[in-house]
Amino acid sequence: MSRLLPDRPLGVAPGSVGDYRELARRRLPRQLFDYIDGGAFAESTLAANVTDLAAIRLRQRVLRDMSGLTLSTTVLGLELSMPVVLGPVGLAGMFATRAEVQAARAAESAGIAFCESTVSICSVEEVAAAVADPVWFQLYVMRDRTYAEDLMTRAAALGCPVLVLTVDLATVGSRYRDTRNGMSGAGSFRSRALRGLDLGLHPTWARDVGLRGRPHTFGNLEKAVPGAASPTDFAAWVDGQFDPSVTWDDLDWVRRNWPGRLVLKGILDPDDAREAADRGVDGIVVSNHGGRQLDDTPSTIRALGPVVDAVGDRLEVLVDGGIRSGLDVLKALALGARACLLGRAWAWPVAAAGERGVAHALAVIRDELRVALTLTGVTDVADLDRSALVDPPGP
Repeated sequence: MSRLLPDRPLGVAPGSVGDYRELARRRLPRQLFDYIDGGAFAESTLAANVTDLAAIRLRQRVLRDMSGLTLSTTVLGLELSMPVVLGPVGLAGMFATRAEVQAARAAESAGIAFCESTVSICSVEEVAAAVADPVWFQLYVMRDRTYAEDLMTRAAALGCPVLVLTVDLATVGSRYRDTRNGMSGAGSFRSRALRGLDLGLHPTWARDVGLRGRPHTFGNLEKAVPGAASPTDFAAWVDGQFDPSVTWDDLDWVRRNWPGRLVLKGILDPDDAREAADRGVDGIVVSNHGGRQLDDTPSTIRALGPVVDAVGDRLEVLVDGGIRSGLDVLKALALGARACLLGRAWAWPVAAAGERGVAHALAVIRDELRVALTLTGVTDVADLDRSALVDPPGP
C-alpha cells in the first residue's frame, strides 16, 4: 500500500489517519506491519478499496443553515455518537501492549462500539472488564463447533449485544507478503532467522510489547489449545479450524446458540445479501476482508450500492474496507450504509501511540465528517443519500 499512502517523514503530530501508517511502520517489526498493511495475491483489491473511494466526488452545497449538525445515529438498536465502529482486527495485541483493551477504551470514550475478534490477543473477558459498555463479538465458524458454542456463550454472558459472524473465510487467502517476510512457515529456520533479525531492529517494540505486553496467546482460544505457548502455536490450530463445509443452513445453529443480534460479515454479492435477508439476520457487513482473501473482487464501495438496492430496509447494511477519513464515511453513508467499520484505521494508530493514538484518530474522523456534512449541506447523517455525490459509482 505504499503507493497509496507514501512513506514520509513525520516531524510533527499526525494530522490524518493515514499519517499513523508511517508511524506504525517505523515502530513495528516488518512481519507485524505487513500483517496489518498487506492483502491477498497482488493486492489489487486492497488498493481498489482505497482508490475507488477516493474517486467518488462530493456535491458541495452553499448558503444552507448548518447550525444544527447531527453526527449521532442508531446502529442495530444501539446509540452511537457517529456512524463508526472499531471492527475486529486479529492479533492486535501484538501491535501494542494489550491493544484491544486500549482500543476499546478509546471507542467507549468516543461514544462508539468496539468489536472483539475471535483471534484477539486479549480475551473478550479482559476487554469487557476494562470498559463499562458491552463490546461486540466477532466469530469464525470453526470445525470444532463445541468451542464455537463456548465462545458464543462467553460473549453472551458478558452482555455482548451483537455477534458479527465472518463468512468469507472458508479458506485463508494467499498473502504473498507473509511468504516474503517469513511469517508463513513460521517454524522454518529461515522464518526464525528473519523474525529474530526483525525483532532486533525494533527494540522499542521488543521492550514495550514483546516483554511488557505478555501473555502473547490468543486469549479467546486458550482453552482450545492447552499448553500452546505462542501465537504461532495458536495460528496453526486456527488455520486448521476454518471450515469450508459451512452453508446458509448453519445459521440455524448460530441462532440456537446466540440470543442477541446477528450480523454477517463478508457479503459482496447482491444475491448473498438477499439470502441473508431471507434468513432473518439483523445486518450484514459489505466486506472483502480488507482485500486479504480473494483478490480481483470488487472494492467494497463499488459493491455497496447494488447490495443496498437488493435488500432495501430488510436489514441494516454496514461496510468496511478502505475507510480512512470522515469523507470516506460520508460517501459510504450516501451509498446506503448505516455505519462503517474501521480496521487499519485503528490498527495503525494503536500500533503507533496506543489508546491516545486511537482516540486522536477518531477525533480526526469526527471532525472530518463534521466538515464534510457542513460543506455538502446535510445537517443529519440519517439524511445522507446519493444526492450528496456528484457521480455515484455503478455496479
